[in-house]
Amino acid sequence: MTLKVHHFLPAHSLTQANLLKPWADEITEASDGRIQFQFYPSMQLGGTPPQLVDQVRDGVADIVWTLPGYNSGRFPLISVFEQPFMSRSAEATSQAMWEFVAKHGEKEFAGMHLLATHTTDGALIHTGKKPINRMADFRGKKIRAANRTSTKLISLLGGTPVAMPVPQIPEALSKGVVDGAIVPWDVVPALKLHELVGHHTEMAEGKPALMYTVMILAMNPATYEGLPEDLRKIIDERSGAVLSRRAGQLFDEIAVQNGHRLAESRGNMIHQLSEDEQQKWMKVAERLDQDWIKEVEGKGYANGAALLEDARQLIQQHSDTASR
Repeated sequence: MTLKVHHFLPAHSLTQANLLKPWADEITEASDGRIQFQFYPSMQLGGTPPQLVDQVRDGVADIVWTLPGYNSGRFPLISVFEQPFMSRSAEATSQAMWEFVAKHGEKEFAGMHLLATHTTDGALIHTGKKPINRMADFRGKKIRAANRTSTKLISLLGGTPVAMPVPQIPEALSKGVVDGAIVPWDVVPALKLHELVGHHTEMAEGKPALMYTVMILAMNPATYEGLPEDLRKIIDERSGAVLSRRAGQLFDEIAVQNGHRLAESRGNMIHQLSEDEQQKWMKVAERLDQDWIKEVEGKGYANGAALLEDARQLIQQHSDTASR
């Protein structure tokens, strides 16, 4: 069987080259070639990035790697891991998310078979001519947002959010539609973002990341159930918590290193917030917790505050384990 894998980044992206392709190769080898994979990067099967979740449910693709946040309001539960300043580690957050979804996410992910949940590396602020080193620097700036949470955060910090999928960022920067973008280092090589901006603002050393971007690797359930039991076992053993953790490690380490290297090679400036300035941002962002609680409770989930606390505790547990 040949499985069609669809996603929105180029073939040379970290996601395909360092995460999905090695995973697929392991499965092909373990199955003695009975499972093959055909990759369709850059939306080659058609449609737009927000349509990927429906494509895997409808069987247009067998497997998709995508960002649930592109589908505004459809995945409120998992968006808790995109709350600002939740974590310092993609590895810990990715593992926490897998456990959280297993406990609470059956309704939200109905119609798809999850293979992994993970985050990219922590988002930072990339701007063209002027850096953002304090909250006042957001004033008058149009900043690309990925989802509802980042849209609200940019507004609270004083900027003007402009929502768009990742592939549209280069053109938007080139034409002045936006002055900057909140994205992780991960997408810098794929989009050649370092050639379009001159400044990159990270959070204070040792402090939580601005926010993380939630990603899922999902399979059409009929395709999965149609496989013989031994082949399902081969996929299961290499997916789930194991793949989620591997993805988080990859983005924590390689994505950040690659991004720094490319930015420095162009002579770009990498800035870091002061601890005092970050504390101001974190204080402003606290009100978004109540927004999330209200949203999930409006979607039928009981006790949003307890769900938020569970997500935080799971991140802390995995952070403690990783530091030992």
